[in-house]
Amino acid sequence: MNLRRDAGRECAPILPVKASIAGGRGGVAPAIQESSCGRREGLRRGECGQTTSVMAIFMATFLLGFVGLAIDVQSLFHARRMAQAAADGAAVAAAEEAVNGASSEQSAANAIAKLNGFDTTLATNPATVTIATPTSGNYSGSSSYIQVTVSQPISTFFSSIVTHQSTVTVSARAVAAAGLGAPSCVCLESTSGMDLNMSNNSKLSPTGCGTTVDSASSNAVGVVGGSTLSGKALGMVSSTWNEGSEVNNGGSITASKIITGLASTCSPPVPAIPSYSPSFCTADPLSHYGSGGSSYSVGPGSTYSTTQGGSVVCYNSLTVGSNGDKVNLNAGIYVINNGELHFESGANNLSNTGGNGVFFYLVGTASLVIDNGANVNLTAPGSGTYSGILIFQDSADSAAMSVQGGSNTVFNGAIYAPASNVTLGNGSSTTINAELVANTLTMNGGGTLNSTAVANFGTLSTSVAKLTE
Repeated sequence: MNLRRDAGRECAPILPVKASIAGGRGGVAPAIQESSCGRREGLRRGECGQTTSVMAIFMATFLLGFVGLAIDVQSLFHARRMAQAAADGAAVAAAEEAVNGASSEQSAANAIAKLNGFDTTLATNPATVTIATPTSGNYSGSSSYIQVTVSQPISTFFSSIVTHQSTVTVSARAVAAAGLGAPSCVCLESTSGMDLNMSNNSKLSPTGCGTTVDSASSNAVGVVGGSTLSGKALGMVSSTWNEGSEVNNGGSITASKIITGLASTCSPPVPAIPSYSPSFCTADPLSHYGSGGSSYSVGPGSTYSTTQGGSVVCYNSLTVGSNGDKVNLNAGIYVINNGELHFESGANNLSNTGGNGVFFYLVGTASLVIDNGANVNLTAPGSGTYSGILIFQDSADSAAMSVQGGSNTVFNGAIYAPASNVTLGNGSSTTINAELVANTLTMNGGGTLNSTAVANFGTLSTSVAKLTE
């Protein structure tokens, strides 16, 4: 018996197999040899094929998952970029609304976010647009800036299969300038018609502040005939004002910014009404002096004046500087009841002496008139109830206020005349180192008004909405 080794193992013997030959002839056919080793090798080859199939399925699944993950990541990166674009645009839109005094910041932000693919009105997975004062960054806590955050749940492919999380929320933040500005120091309160009428080389020059006009009419501001309006800004309620038709014939507006369509008006609170008794109001002291050339004092503690409460006097009218008189204005509170506060040319073209620490309250039908050539120098109290306030014409008193004719007048203090139509003209050079509140202001004939804010009649924004973070 022959034995054969296969791979170091002993195999079963090879046995001959007889086969009959057709046709009756016998013999021995060639042996058909088979071993148990051959059978095991065939089984091993079958097992190897199964492993390859399993590995192929595993790799296909892995690659499919990797592709799905890549799709998710790419989709989320794209959504994040879009969210940032939406936040940037929404922040600028909201800031622009705030700069112009409108109250529709949220609506503007929502509209711009929608244009960038983030719709807050969707029934499923709507976007969220949040407006707030910045909570972090360089402008944290500053109301001059607006922060907008845009977020939205984004559907995923691979994550929903593996983690059962069907959405991932993307979010982006942006900050824009919204309220950088300067105080308004000229406030004109008439709600219709031409509030500011400038002609014949007049000049309105607010320094470090702006002019606010409450008129909603298309002719709210007129600047013609070589006149100039400057300052930090010009703002008006009117949204139909036509600069082309209202600024012409050599007129110009050089204000840093023009804002139309203001949502809020300029209506600062008026000062407190001084305590006085009308029954103690006296006649104009001028009636006790000659035909001119006299020197005398008026106000608290003066002759022919009844002092009330230690610092208040009341006159039915008061004339200063008539016919060359030299009139000294004592410090204190002056009530003008129904008549005129009238400054004439005075002696040597000087209408008054003194005039430091004075406050004038005009009531009833009282008015202010400054004549041709009157040189008036008045300074408001530096402390107390009327600190920084020079003239207050009662809100119910609509008598006109006029400063005319070559006067060299300096007012160091605010003028409140909310119901009065104020006229400044005929070559006058008037310096108001504070605010002016009036119903309307007409300037002509080379009249010049230089106004510098001391207190704030309201912030008139001078900023342009722009992205800052």
